[in-house]
Amino acid sequence: MRYNFLEIEKKWQEYWKTNETYKVGLSSKPKFYVLDMFPYPSGAGLHVGHPLGYIASDIYSRFKRHKGYNVLHPQGYDSFGLPAEQYAIRTGQHPRKTTYENINMYRKPTR
Repeated sequence: MRYNFLEIEKKWQEYWKTNETYKVGLSSKPKFYVLDMFPYPSGAGLHVGHPLGYIASDIYSRFKRHKGYNVLHPQGYDSFGLPAEQYAIRTGQHPRKTTYENINMYRKPTR
């Protein structure tokens, strides 16, 4: 039996959307904010080094949630500065275009 990744992912993503699994609501729980160093959207995709910096903060965020906190652990992108500019120059495109394209490319496999 083979694992049908596309079918299973589609099924659960539809379930999560229909049941608003990840919908944020108002809460009386104490608030806790965890901020990582955002990845630079300046490459042609994610690589094994990207999750390395996020594993510890993900574990800590989950720990705080289990302790009853309303945790905000946002995902963002450090799209301002030299790495994004250098990537745009290297590919011969405008930084705005490469930044949005790379952010969308990063989001796709993490959803």
